[in-house]
Amino acid sequence: MKTLYSKFVVTTMLVMIGSLCMGFLVTNTYYHQVVKEKNDTKNVSIAQDIVHYIETDKPEDLNSYLTTLGEIGYQIYVTTGEEGHFFGGPYRDKTLSASVIEDVLNGETYHGMRDFPKETFVTGFFANELNNTIGVPFTYENKPYALFIRPDIRLLFSEVHTILAGLMLVMTVLSLLAMLLFAKALIRPITKLTAATQQLAHEKFDTVLDIDRADEIGQLAASFNRMTERLQENDRTRKEFISNVSHDFQSPLLNIQGYVDLLKNPSLTEQERQEYAAIIELETKRLSTLTKQLLLLTSLDQSTRIVKRESYRLDEQLKETVRKYRWQMEESQLQVSYKLEQIIFDGDAGLLQNVWDNLLTNAIKYNVEGGQIRLHVQRKSASLEILVEDSGIGMTEDQLAKVYDRFYRADASRTKQGTGLGLAIVKQIVELHGGIIQMESKVHAGTKVYIHLPILS
Repeated sequence: MKTLYSKFVVTTMLVMIGSLCMGFLVTNTYYHQVVKEKNDTKNVSIAQDIVHYIETDKPEDLNSYLTTLGEIGYQIYVTTGEEGHFFGGPYRDKTLSASVIEDVLNGETYHGMRDFPKETFVTGFFANELNNTIGVPFTYENKPYALFIRPDIRLLFSEVHTILAGLMLVMTVLSLLAMLLFAKALIRPITKLTAATQQLAHEKFDTVLDIDRADEIGQLAASFNRMTERLQENDRTRKEFISNVSHDFQSPLLNIQGYVDLLKNPSLTEQERQEYAAIIELETKRLSTLTKQLLLLTSLDQSTRIVKRESYRLDEQLKETVRKYRWQMEESQLQVSYKLEQIIFDGDAGLLQNVWDNLLTNAIKYNVEGGQIRLHVQRKSASLEILVEDSGIGMTEDQLAKVYDRFYRADASRTKQGTGLGLAIVKQIVELHGGIIQMESKVHAGTKVYIHLPILS
């Protein structure tokens, strides 16, 4: 498996090699298009100055003069057409066409540097060949000569070559080392992140990344740590949820099993038989309610859940809910009061029915005998405020803070027939509609539940 580090190193080396090749190609193109012509012109001028001196000042010893020029940095070839002599550094290739020599002896200038073949790597500047010279004619002691000359690159520029080569080598090595170290520093936190994700895969949600950076990797590490915190919380909630569900299913099942065993006793009276059957029925209904609420919560928890909005009479829905539970209110001698104007609301009527059912049954269940329930709806500029108020036993501040937690029950006396899921369901449905829920409660003074639902224009 190729690691990110190896890919980074290979990519870096390929980029460096590619850049070097491109640099050579660009330099070569620049030489052939710009420098080559100027170099030819410059060397023609030098050659013409040399022959002008020879023809004007007529040095006594031509060979000695040319030898001196060769020693100070030129490669020279002088010929009469029949014989020739070399001065200065030797040529690697001494091939030169006879027609070229003949043309120079006849007074033409030979532009060997300018017309040298366009090969790569600026060959025209470095090629140590007699063809790659400047040729000019001159006369000495009434005898025509052809002078072919080029700078001795090896002699004139050897130090520069060494310095440039050393500079390039040091730059390349240092750049490569710096990139390798940078890649290692860049990959190290990613390696840590990989190891941490493997820990998460084994459900070790307490894994924390110790990466203190201000760049994108630091932001990724911070996001990872936040994710692990959420996963820890979710894991704790999941385990608590499973424990609560198991307990809530086990208790009624044990009761049903126990009373079924009692019903098998042939000596039971009819009254006892009816009493046990009523308890079994009650526990069965409790299981049914719990199952329905769990299914509803599962549906609400889905991030893709879409509220099916439709316009309907909210006031009629509230009135129908009151009528549905009127027998329970009469049984507990509760007085209910409401005054509802006609309200058309855009929402999911099926989901909101769960809200009113839960709030009204809570107001009945936790009320006092002969207590009161008040239902009030107020239309505001951009929302509806629904108030469900009871005069029941109320809650403490600690209980109120936990009232939306799933399976939370304040005490056995309050919740022996409850599931602890009702208000969690209410809160999620209200929030799905873009609304908020607020509760106020005092012990022995009752509870007020405010539902704020936005009105969509």
